[in-house]
Amino acid sequence: MLVKKATAELYADYKARMQQIADVRYSIAVLSWDQETYLPEKGARFRGQQITTLSTMAHELFTAEVLGSLLHELSSRSDMDAGKQKNIALSLEDYEKNKKYPAAFVAEMSQTTSAAYHAWIKARKLNSYEVFEPFLNRMVQLKRQETELLGYEGHPYNALLNEYEKGATTTMLDQVFADVRSSLSPLLARIAAQPIPDKQFLHKHYDKDKQWQLGIQLLKEMGYDMAAGRQDISEHPFTTSFSPEDVRVTTRIDENDFGNMTWSCIHEGGHALYEQGLPAEEYGLPLGEAASLGIHESQSRLWENNVGRSLAYWQHHYPALQALFPENLANIPLQDFYRAINLVQPSLIRTEADELTYHFHVMIRYEIEKGLIDGSIGTDVLRETWNQYYQQYLHVTPPDDIQGVLQDIHWSHGSFGYFPTYSLGSFYAAQFYAAAQKQVPGLDNDIASGVYTNLLNWLREHIHPYGRFYTSNELCEKVTGEPLQFAHFLKYAEEKFK
Repeated sequence: MLVKKATAELYADYKARMQQIADVRYSIAVLSWDQETYLPEKGARFRGQQITTLSTMAHELFTAEVLGSLLHELSSRSDMDAGKQKNIALSLEDYEKNKKYPAAFVAEMSQTTSAAYHAWIKARKLNSYEVFEPFLNRMVQLKRQETELLGYEGHPYNALLNEYEKGATTTMLDQVFADVRSSLSPLLARIAAQPIPDKQFLHKHYDKDKQWQLGIQLLKEMGYDMAAGRQDISEHPFTTSFSPEDVRVTTRIDENDFGNMTWSCIHEGGHALYEQGLPAEEYGLPLGEAASLGIHESQSRLWENNVGRSLAYWQHHYPALQALFPENLANIPLQDFYRAINLVQPSLIRTEADELTYHFHVMIRYEIEKGLIDGSIGTDVLRETWNQYYQQYLHVTPPDDIQGVLQDIHWSHGSFGYFPTYSLGSFYAAQFYAAAQKQVPGLDNDIASGVYTNLLNWLREHIHPYGRFYTSNELCEKVTGEPLQFAHFLKYAEEKFK
């Protein structure tokens, strides 16, 4: 009987079981990383089968009655430190949630995800939403079913939001995006009334190999440990982690768009630094996982925007960049370069949007996802709905599906509820960076000198080591003294773009 064993022995059993589950899940992650980087075209069918098999195994291990009994017993013990108690509480919460998923549903979701991903790739090659629509429709049906399995209060979308940002609701996000519309729209109008900076030099020819070398250099300078990671090329940039000692990033390169690779490297580098900063001794346990997708996104957006698009950052890097691409940049002053990389202008592609209009891209996806889940929007009219939203909020209309409804990979992965974390992450990032500027003496001078160790050390101390011990808002309050406040982002934006 479990009750006859000492707590330490029970906890060691729990840890071993959780790490076994993590081993299976990270094996899936390796296969998924390979699927998006090196998998040959004919490998898709069996790769989907392999991932489905492992997903079913992981689900069976995590919903086994013996694990449930172990968690319930440990949750009744009081002779553990706060970290172990939190691990047990969070694992029990995850266990009870996963018990709601029938094995058949897990298998079908895995099969559908693999098929949808490859359909999305094919649809992009053919520039045809019709190729992807049947797969997306099935995915939406499964996500609706998932909301019923999980249960929810209020809008069914809340069940999916909670998977990425614990405690987030449509009520909360409706207010967040109301702030975006009411506060950012006037700022955008003021910016639109000013002369438009010239950015044509950013779209000259930039050699692929030189861009690649630059991206690797920027990642290393940030503190990304290349002995514990690597960078590759993929259709959509992403970060994946198999442990804090193996965290990989991807980028994409457009030889006629300097910004495409540069900021995807810095963005994904921010994600990777967070994963590399999680405690390795908590591998497989909740305290070894990121606090939330919103906090994860705060790390990428902090590096990408607060650091990587700052004047101070390029005061250090621009001379070397001019030397790397003299034919394009030798005669472009730093201030002109800085204005160009921060050009605020409505655009079609979310990942290439400026940091103000970006949140309208996210808002559009949020509104669409709510409609898909509650049934008010069908996948058969999704292209038309997408285009209408873009015309309404950004005054642009996609000329084709690649620049419109097919631009994001998320729905092929079944990641409904993910998009809002991008905006939340930007707002957390502004608040965290404002706190860092107060707490790290000379931080702006560090950035201007190409020194990032003090900032990374601050993040390592205040954000990275806690795993899931705190919810997003609890962590924000611990770090900054207050819960998330949109006012910090607005102040940052007004000061930068005034």
